Amino acid sequence: MTTEFAPLNPTSTTTTRRLQFRAYGGPEVLELAEVPLPQPDRGQVRVRVRAAGINGRDSKMRAGLFEPGATAPAVAGTVGIEMAGVIDAVGADVTEWTVGQPVFGRTAAFDAVAGHALAPVGDIVAKPDSLGFVQAAALPVATEAAYRTLRQLDVRDGQTLLVHAAAGGVGLMAVQLARLRGATVVGTASEANHDFLRDIGAIPVTYGDGLVERIRSAAPQGIDAVLDGSGRGVLPLSIALTGDPAKVITIADLGAAQYGVRFSTEIVPIPEAMAEHLTLFESGRLRMPIEAVFPLEEAADAYRRLDAGHLRGKIVVAVA
Repeated sequence: MTTEFAPLNPTSTTTTRRLQFRAYGGPEVLELAEVPLPQPDRGQVRVRVRAAGINGRDSKMRAGLFEPGATAPAVAGTVGIEMAGVIDAVGADVTEWTVGQPVFGRTAAFDAVAGHALAPVGDIVAKPDSLGFVQAAALPVATEAAYRTLRQLDVRDGQTLLVHAAAGGVGLMAVQLARLRGATVVGTASEANHDFLRDIGAIPVTYGDGLVERIRSAAPQGIDAVLDGSGRGVLPLSIALTGDPAKVITIADLGAAQYGVRFSTEIVPIPEAMAEHLTLFESGRLRMPIEAVFPLEEAADAYRRLDAGHLRGKIVVAVA
């Protein structure tokens, strides 16, 4: 798998390519369109995207789950919020970043799966030479979400955390960060990912009938907190295992409120989330496997793979 690309060449183009959708539905509604080149405003930089990570929220937006009853967005919808690339323009007031710097982080809007995207200056970090663009693009969302939710759950040394969808991007990061905190971690995952989860310190359990009994067997000391990254109806059993909906957080189940469970939507800046962790990625102490890399021209297939589930790590779209 190639994770680097040919050097960028200067360009005077006034357009760029962007993945978008004009109707809600499955991956088939995604189209690659030529759009005006975005111009950075105050506090922003423009990044020539080299790779973009994709996430479950993208698919929910594309399916219209945040707009019940609507068949299409008012304007063309876009996807992707994390990327890695090279700054090629800066806003008039920007002094901390310069053209030509490789960076990774979060985009100003959900439009990272594109040739160019805008990013707030406070939501990007410098990409170290030791990380390729594909690897860097896979880190921002998973690291930030895991860092944030473990802090909200107040996971501490000696506790036991249950992570649903432990082999996905956020799940894998949550497992590793919780282990760094000294917690025991039980993770639900398909059988194919069990050996990998054991390798990073989790106790894996298989989905399906009898899940509660398997979890209790894996953690006879009890479950102190639950992070749901699956969104597949696991909130009732998670509450039963902890005895308190306040000890459960989901980032994937839109029906959380009916169970009294927090749906974590607050975000922290990427530099804060990466501050303690970037050197650990560089040294290999933290790992984010890449499930697959798709070129921008085949980005709809990337979302088909994402929607099929049972991933190990992240799917990334590479922009040549």
